Amino acid sequence: MTGKQFFDWQTGGGTNDVMKMIAALEVADISWCAIRGIAVNHWAEEPVVTRDVDFVVAASDVEKAVSELNKAGFESESFEWSTNFKGNSKVSLQLSTEEMYKDFVGRSVPADVHGILMRVASLEDTLQGKMAAWRDDSRRQSKRIKDLGDIARLVECHSALYKMLDVDLQKEIQQPET
Repeated sequence: MTGKQFFDWQTGGGTNDVMKMIAALEVADISWCAIRGIAVNHWAEEPVVTRDVDFVVAASDVEKAVSELNKAGFESESFEWSTNFKGNSKVSLQLSTEEMYKDFVGRSVPADVHGILMRVASLEDTLQGKMAAWRDDSRRQSKRIKDLGDIARLVECHSALYKMLDVDLQKEIQQPET
């Protein structure tokens, strides 16, 4: 089973929705990148299943992105820090409007995630995003535990990241052997 087939199986046909989202953003010439779990899956050695595809666009393109994705057939629902899109699968496409992600797009890189070509946040930005999520006490415990696991996965694959962890995280994450 290929990565794309596995993702499709886990998401009830999510590959098509993700590819449709990417095409809509690219055709409209909107700069964007995947963040959070999808970006971790690119940078970590072993991917984990996620049904969310979190992404960010340049702040000046948020309204245009929402419009283009609605035109592409996605239903949208807006929240304080995101606009979520639903297509024909179990995938939730989440456009983050959180301030901390505004510069991620400019440092993003091309990637193959689950056999889908896309842009993802840089390695350092991916770690910064996961550390911020882990520190957020308003998140459910299960989400914060997953964030900690994602941080550990990144550090295990990229030992130089350990130096970027604050003291609290260094107590939680083992320093990898170099």
